[in-house]
Amino acid sequence: MIPYATFTYFGVLLYAVVPAVLLGMLFRRIRVWILGASLLMILVQYSRGLVAWPPTLGREFWLLCGYALFQLVLVSAFIRIRQRAKRRGVFIAALTLGLLPLVLAKAQPYLAPGSLWGFAGISYVTFRALDVIIGIQDHTITSAPPLELAAFLCFFPTLSSGPIDRFRRFAGDWERRRTRAAWLEDLDGAAHRIFTAFLYKFILAALIKRYWLDPAAAEHGLWATVSYMYAYSLYLFFDFAGYSLFAIGISYLFGIRVPENFNRPFLATNIQDFWNRWHISLSTWLRDRVYRRFTLAALRGRWFKDDRTASYLGFLLSFGLMGLWHGTRSFYLLYGLYHATLMAAYELFSQWNRERRVWGEGLGWRVAGTVLTFHVVCFGFLLFSGRIGPDHA
Repeated sequence: MIPYATFTYFGVLLYAVVPAVLLGMLFRRIRVWILGASLLMILVQYSRGLVAWPPTLGREFWLLCGYALFQLVLVSAFIRIRQRAKRRGVFIAALTLGLLPLVLAKAQPYLAPGSLWGFAGISYVTFRALDVIIGIQDHTITSAPPLELAAFLCFFPTLSSGPIDRFRRFAGDWERRRTRAAWLEDLDGAAHRIFTAFLYKFILAALIKRYWLDPAAAEHGLWATVSYMYAYSLYLFFDFAGYSLFAIGISYLFGIRVPENFNRPFLATNIQDFWNRWHISLSTWLRDRVYRRFTLAALRGRWFKDDRTASYLGFLLSFGLMGLWHGTRSFYLLYGLYHATLMAAYELFSQWNRERRVWGEGLGWRVAGTVLTFHVVCFGFLLFSGRIGPDHA
């Protein structure tokens, strides 16, 4: 069953949410119920059939269980080994092993067509697991108790499509005892996000898809493609932002304040500003865990004569990885490379503009920047959709 996609799912979701709300009213810690509710909803999401009991468990359920157990063992072993041996090779080995299941899942269509090596959400869960490994290496995470780590990896509201939480932030909520004021604040935040999510996903996204996107997809030619570009961009935002708001709102009911994933991205004044507003949990993860680590290592090691080269290659690495993270089809990689080029070009232009002051900072310039950014972003979504490019039939 696809999360947040049908009203049947929301009916089942009440069995997980109502006890969480009641426990919150009593100001009790609900850590045990977080694990219990996650198990219940995972059974629903990854079972065959609807809600029959006992459920017929599909392969995805067992793959998720095996994956979670593998990551628990890996992290526990890395913590113990890291305390005794601080060699970088141990960190690289742990990182490689943590990433391996995702690589195999993405390569499965080429290595073993017709088989299933992954499960819905493996990309998101993998980045959460890697966050723990990197945090241990950087000494920002000193321990990861098995139950807490299992809850973090398998927290059901964000399991299949994010947002991507961080272990240190999650651990703070996991340990927090909620006061009456905190519970009411969580309840208010949940209600606001859930109602907004219904508006985005089931009204705005549905209307755009039915009356604009689907008709545009059936047409051919330049203007039909332009219309499709705008329709797809708006549909993608309202559908994905709606999903994220559902996940965040439900998380709040469990006392877990999952970070926001969107902040009015189409009002961004430049491409850098856009990535501070769109899919924030993914973009900040790539910025902190890939881009900054690569550029810092390159600058310290003096790998390149020009320091800007490190930054440009950092963009290429980060956004190339982002493209592959979405999938191995050529248009996903093309989408990542497109945004890497935009980010490098914007950084180069910003340095040039600081000296020459060609692009101003007034209201008119900001409006022009917003319009320009919106259109280059929409073209990127057109690439992402597969409507144009090497794979388009």
